[in-house]
Amino acid sequence: MDFNTLIAQFVSGLSVAMLLFLVASGLTLIFGVVNVLNFAHGSFYLLGTYFTYQLMQMFNNFWVGLLVGVIGAGIVGMVIEVLFLRRIYGRDQEGAFQLLMTYAFILIIDDVVKFIWGPEYKTIPKPDALMGSLNIGTTVVPTYNVFIIVVGLLVVLFAWYFLTKTDKGKMVRASSLDRNMLGLLGTNVPMIMTLVFGVATAMGGLAGILAAPLRTVTPGAGVEVIIDSMIVVVIGGFGNFWGALLGALIIGEVLSFGILWMPELATVLTFIVMIIVLIVKPEGLLAKKMVGRK
Repeated sequence: MDFNTLIAQFVSGLSVAMLLFLVASGLTLIFGVVNVLNFAHGSFYLLGTYFTYQLMQMFNNFWVGLLVGVIGAGIVGMVIEVLFLRRIYGRDQEGAFQLLMTYAFILIIDDVVKFIWGPEYKTIPKPDALMGSLNIGTTVVPTYNVFIIVVGLLVVLFAWYFLTKTDKGKMVRASSLDRNMLGLLGTNVPMIMTLVFGVATAMGGLAGILAAPLRTVTPGAGVEVIIDSMIVVVIGGFGNFWGALLGALIIGEVLSFGILWMPELATVLTFIVMIIVLIVKPEGLLAKKMVGRK
């Protein structure tokens, strides 16, 4: 492999990693703060994509579609949290209820998408400003891939600043440790849960929108992406935001170089990595010290 190919594959792996991170970080944020393992998270990836597709049919503007798709996915996520998931918090065997309810939403949202937009494949073109390629030294990389990487890094920086430097971020972190105590101190914990759910599902929608110009838009895409996202979360550690970033970087590069070096094993390489992590460090590579949730 020559140096240019190596750099090109690395950049491609980074763009895949950023897409996985946007989905997996929302998934792990919901688990860490709301204590819900949201199997329907991939459905918000799907909804963001179709909202954008619809807006592009109306206005032919990618950026308007992106904005509406992100907001729409977040609003639907908050509505589902308020009207449905909030009803089962604290119940006996809550985990089983979560599993059944979020799985039901996968099927419901998939059928709603088919009913409204049909089962046919859709396409979303890249915005004109991001067509073409850039030169990194002597290596040529697609401009759109670089854009995805930049968006992912901006989300990482914003999350770091919000969670560690702002009072609201510290309240979110506190709610993941002891929501009862936070409530006794006068904090509106249900509102925090809803906002976290909305932000996390909006990030899922953003990932779907950014991925759409690189892939076809089709019902069922949410199920596919949730499997890779689960692998990322398992590798990084459930509920660990930075673990999701590390897991996404590992899986992104494994997918990028695996297809090049071992194409016949490309579909199972991520599972192999996950199994190795589960054997060596089953709690995840960046899992925090276990703290009892109250």
